Amino acid sequence: IIIFFYTQRNYKRLLMLEKKHIGQSTQSIWGGEQEHELYERSTQVPVVHSVSFAYKDIDTWHKVALGEAEGHIYSRNTNPTVRAFEDKVKELEGAEAATSFSSGMAAISNTLATFLKPGDRIVSIKDSYGGTNVIFNEFLPPLNIDVSLCETGNYEQIESEIAKGCKVLYLETPTNPTIKITDIKRLSVAAKKVGALVVVDNTFATPINQSPLALGADITLHSASKYLGGHADALGGVICGNKDLVKKVYHYREINGATLAPMDAYNLLRGMKTLKLRVERQNESAMLIATFLENHPLVDQVNYPGLESHPAHEIAKEQMNGGYGGMLSFSVKGGLDSIKKFIPKLKYAHMAANLGCVETVVGPPLTTSHVECSAEERKAAGIPEGLVRYSTGIEDVADLIADLEQAFKEIS
Repeated sequence: IIIFFYTQRNYKRLLMLEKKHIGQSTQSIWGGEQEHELYERSTQVPVVHSVSFAYKDIDTWHKVALGEAEGHIYSRNTNPTVRAFEDKVKELEGAEAATSFSSGMAAISNTLATFLKPGDRIVSIKDSYGGTNVIFNEFLPPLNIDVSLCETGNYEQIESEIAKGCKVLYLETPTNPTIKITDIKRLSVAAKKVGALVVVDNTFATPINQSPLALGADITLHSASKYLGGHADALGGVICGNKDLVKKVYHYREINGATLAPMDAYNLLRGMKTLKLRVERQNESAMLIATFLENHPLVDQVNYPGLESHPAHEIAKEQMNGGYGGMLSFSVKGGLDSIKKFIPKLKYAHMAANLGCVETVVGPPLTTSHVECSAEERKAAGIPEGLVRYSTGIEDVADLIADLEQAFKEIS
């Protein structure tokens, strides 16, 4: 028995030492699930619904409460199921620490609230997700936080705004829904010169296709409801970074209460086991669909970084680990009137405000990413009303292309 437990302990240490060298599929399956003993020798992380956790003596309880000993006190703060999810994402992102939230927007808003105070300045791009854009334009200015939104891809303008003074540089790449690319490494260098914190929304790329921390970012975040979960059955968000920064955001979140629910954490864990398989399939299919659309007479423009015609293709090729993601968007001739006929004719696509799941999901920005914005605001952001956001699923790509072709006949 003694030899058995000694061997088990050293085997776990060996796994910890070699973790950085294992593949992403292995990390997706085993990450976050080996550091802690699972209940009654279960092979899957159990759902721990308990709100509180009991102790047999005050001293141990106090040490856990102070963070001096491992354990849990109250599920608003930490929870075993949630911890496993955070550890899995942390490993995939190559980070020291991670903390999770009740949604992707909670991850964004809690992070910004942690690091920005009245009088600070944030620099970002105009092509951010609509909800993020609302924070920049509506919520931060009344708090006396200066917001500078630059043209995505205009590096001289962005670097100039950073040089004027910047507490946080916030980037999203690829962007939602215009699928623009931002050079994380270049702008991280500019941000570090003024001591700015670099935050990158990595939702569209996923850790499979892009590693913002390795490119100079300080914090990377996800709407876990999208690709990480992959099955549109769990709501959540997560950030990763060095332990000191994550600890600050965790403290803000634990007090303000945007906590990830254990059942959602369980569903996200289950979904992440196939993350690399799903993303690789979506990468391949999206590339084929983008090529098909680029040559279609009823399509004005296709936005996909894997295409050589994409303005930032070379940057994407350099920073996206060879995979360009499952998200693309395209403009249809005839604008909004055309897509009102075209989209409902698709047989193998949900018309829904979601993305990144196993089923193909499609919709215009006016009902999805930028529903919070007016038509004028979308136009100012360079988002045409006839734009179609297309989240490629894992269906047979020949069926998806045939489905698009038959839908185009409705407007031909």
